[in-house]
Amino acid sequence: MANSWKGPLIKIDDWRYKVPKSYRADMRVDGIVYCDERLLTHIKEEMALEQVCNVATLPGILKYSLAMPDIHWGYGFAIGGVAAFDVKEGVISPGGVGYDINCGVRLLKTNLTIKDLKTELLEQLVRSIFHNVPSGVGSTGKIRISQREVMEVLEKGARWAYEKGFGTERDLHFTEENGQMKGARPDLVSKRALERGTPQLGTLGAGNHFLEIQVIEEIYDEESAKVFGLEKGMITVMIHTGSRGLGYQICDDAIRNLRKAVQKYGIHLPDQQLACAPIESPEGREYYSVMVCAANYAWANRQCITHWVREAFSQVLKKPVEELGMDLIYDVAHNIAKFEEHIVNGQKKLVCVHRKGATRAFPPNHPQIPEEYRKIGQPVIIPGDMGTNSYLLVGTQKAFEETFGSTCHGAGRVWSREKALRETKNRDIAQELRRKNIIVMAASKEVLREEVPDAYKDVDIVVDVCHNAGISKRVCKMRPLGVVKG
Repeated sequence: MANSWKGPLIKIDDWRYKVPKSYRADMRVDGIVYCDERLLTHIKEEMALEQVCNVATLPGILKYSLAMPDIHWGYGFAIGGVAAFDVKEGVISPGGVGYDINCGVRLLKTNLTIKDLKTELLEQLVRSIFHNVPSGVGSTGKIRISQREVMEVLEKGARWAYEKGFGTERDLHFTEENGQMKGARPDLVSKRALERGTPQLGTLGAGNHFLEIQVIEEIYDEESAKVFGLEKGMITVMIHTGSRGLGYQICDDAIRNLRKAVQKYGIHLPDQQLACAPIESPEGREYYSVMVCAANYAWANRQCITHWVREAFSQVLKKPVEELGMDLIYDVAHNIAKFEEHIVNGQKKLVCVHRKGATRAFPPNHPQIPEEYRKIGQPVIIPGDMGTNSYLLVGTQKAFEETFGSTCHGAGRVWSREKALRETKNRDIAQELRRKNIIVMAASKEVLREEVPDAYKDVDIVVDVCHNAGISKRVCKMRPLGVVKG
């Protein structure tokens, strides 16, 4: 392949490889890739490793440019890329967060078991969720609010949704950042971004976003599962979506602004998609403030959707929500930049961690984890895609030491959407999944073909690498039963 990786890749151990900074004169740090020999072929087939090297050239980068096992080519940073920057000397980059700011996932448990969900009931649930939660490209929601109210959402995040009757105070407690990051500046968000965000609150969107009814098929860590209140055979629900058109527009606006900042501050970039600004510059602070707005919008979005999923279960099962035990286990962000304290060269240091297609994986006893989970570590939720397993893991001390408290976020694509459409030209994906006893409803047949499981790496292997490398620890595996795709 013309675009395949030709550079050096030195094996550190069975789960890590290194691209030495000697590979390129402009690299400030090594690139470290978490993968094994099973994943190497896919990783070498595209130029994601070159993107890892590009990130290693950025001013103020600390320790290494990291890649998780679900790494694949993205805008600026590879998806699956992690990098931390010195607050005084480093930069912040929209390409290190992504267009779908705070694309993330939450997991709900129920007190139902697989025996309670006969096929007919499952079909009714999938249909009810599909009609209750608007989905698809450009979908608009059931919430009618003004642009002024959207600005309140950008400030308050999931708390706004809770105050409007969507969910419980407990939901906020079990959401990363309690669903509300500080530092939002809605007044800096463009009119176009507000226009795009106003009608889309409470919508799933399209692409890889989904709602999934699952069954816990295997428990690996009984102690952690007990803390979460999870058992084999229990029904769970996973919600995967982000900040919709608002987040996309905020990223687009920021990239245009920061291209000028690159020239202003004399930053040399090997790729203009890495447009950035010094963290403490006016441009850097502005990007962070509007990124926080989009992150808060995404948490409010998932909170509203959670409310409608609970309503769907209540309607179909003819029981009050309170009797269904639909508690939130946790909600994690995938595409975000955060200020966190980490140990660098033996000293505690405030750094700006970019996680793009990567999940925070804080260790046991970390103060930012809900108290109920502190003895086991932060929940890490890894979604599969329609026909594949999903996982619940917990963060580890090793992740905190090696990866700035980060792990993978999913399977990672191996086919582009265009290739997936070509490869599945005459296939009926819904029927293929039905034969595997998975009921699926989608806004279009095309999205099923774009998101066909063949288009992704094997999530079981990706999770296996993270577990064996020690950067997160498996708790349980969920198998899909019913899927709603945008």
